[in-house]
Amino acid sequence: MPAEETEHERTWMCWPSNRRIWGPDLVDVQDAIVSIARVIGDFEPVTMLARPEETDRLRGLLEGVTLVPAPVDDLWARDTLPNFLIRTSADGSWRLGAGRVRFNGWGKKQIHNGDVALAGIVADHLGVELIESGLVGEGGGLEVDGHGTVMAAESSWVNPNRNPGRSREDIEAALLSLLGADRMIWVEGLAGQDITDGHIDTLARFAAESTIVIDAPASAVDPGDPWAAVAARTREQVGRARTSAGQPYTLVEMTPPTAGRRHDEDFLATYMNYYVCNGAVIAPQFGDRAADARARDVLERLFRGREVVQLDIDPIAAGGGGIHCATQQQPVTGNQ
Repeated sequence: MPAEETEHERTWMCWPSNRRIWGPDLVDVQDAIVSIARVIGDFEPVTMLARPEETDRLRGLLEGVTLVPAPVDDLWARDTLPNFLIRTSADGSWRLGAGRVRFNGWGKKQIHNGDVALAGIVADHLGVELIESGLVGEGGGLEVDGHGTVMAAESSWVNPNRNPGRSREDIEAALLSLLGADRMIWVEGLAGQDITDGHIDTLARFAAESTIVIDAPASAVDPGDPWAAVAARTREQVGRARTSAGQPYTLVEMTPPTAGRRHDEDFLATYMNYYVCNGAVIAPQFGDRAADARARDVLERLFRGREVVQLDIDPIAAGGGGIHCATQQQPVTGNQ
């Protein structure tokens, strides 16, 4: 699985459709998805999975976006779509593959009758092999550097609501095999506090082979906050890790907002859930002018030469997710 910052063929997204999930907030969530799709579409093609009965309406709303009919429940493309892989053929050429970890609604916490089928639908649409991992989980639960290292939180993998009876060693072997990697960095994570059981993409992200971005709550945050505690543990655990060359990682802190527009209990107020696409980084802004500016500065330094675009995605953040959760990259294939 290539790193997210390598060149993309396109970005895949999902059109949220199930009112039983979002209730009266669905329209606002859909508007936020439109904003994300339009901005990404300025930099690379976007393909949107949507229920067949909605595609006619969306053609006018999402001009330039390719629509693929599918029984979508919710917007979380990172978790329900395949992890795209590049495979080497016998003749030395490269071809696309679709790696699947089976989605079960984050441990059967949410409706997912349609979403469970999406990875197979995408593979069939592209005419590529669907490669099974034998695991239950989500793409937001793993990070790759594209050079053989995978990072994940135990809380969302070594968990009886996904993989009962399976050891960390067994799960690690399956992930490494699926993703074409040979090294694993585990952090403890945090089970039971959010629907994902502490996905790695809100705790620590690879920005380069030797650089990891970490969530770093401001000192003013209540020390009894479980998310502040898990951020401190994650920093300690990643700080002990070493690169494949045996060197410590460069750790870059991303501080969340403290004075944003919303403070709902489940609101995901973090800048960690950014998405790297061709020529740009798409990131949230929360109305905390100082924190928004700091986050932009960090991303501009990490991804030099890319435009940083910040969006108000409050309706999605209120559902516990972000821009990274709503997207999945398809890498460019060909002799690279």
